[in-house]
Amino acid sequence: MKKIDKSKTLTSTTTTRVRFGEVDAMHIVWHGNYIKYLEDGRETFGYEHGLNYLYIYEQGYILPVVDLKAQYIKSAYIDDVIRIETTYIASPSAKMIFRYKIYRDSDSTLLTIAETTQLFQTEDRKLVIEKPEFIVAWEKKHNIFIPKK
Repeated sequence: MKKIDKSKTLTSTTTTRVRFGEVDAMHIVWHGNYIKYLEDGRETFGYEHGLNYLYIYEQGYILPVVDLKAQYIKSAYIDDVIRIETTYIASPSAKMIFRYKIYRDSDSTLLTIAETTQLFQTEDRKLVIEKPEFIVAWEKKHNIFIPKK
């Protein structure tokens, strides 16, 4: 993950408790469940910052995840409360990039670092190459807009 200009980011935080169905026989979170935690983070981010998925869909767009990177550092266990910090990384391109840090809330142990990239598509699945105007307006409102060079 390359270095970012922190002034062009926006962050939200949410917590969730590790449920029985998310752990394996060793009582640790199965690695695939972290993808659900990333989604929890994006959903919370969207609601907190006025950019939830239903709103995006109402604007005529969908945002499939096209890239996901995750680094598992420590394990989460059944009944841990985990804290998901989700940061939007502004880009001059027509995409949304989120970075995540997942911590065990009780002791702030860093468990996972991840990043997802989503591309804009129209409802009929056509790739969008120019950033939609509603995203430009949203980024400008939050003072994180980066124009194309």
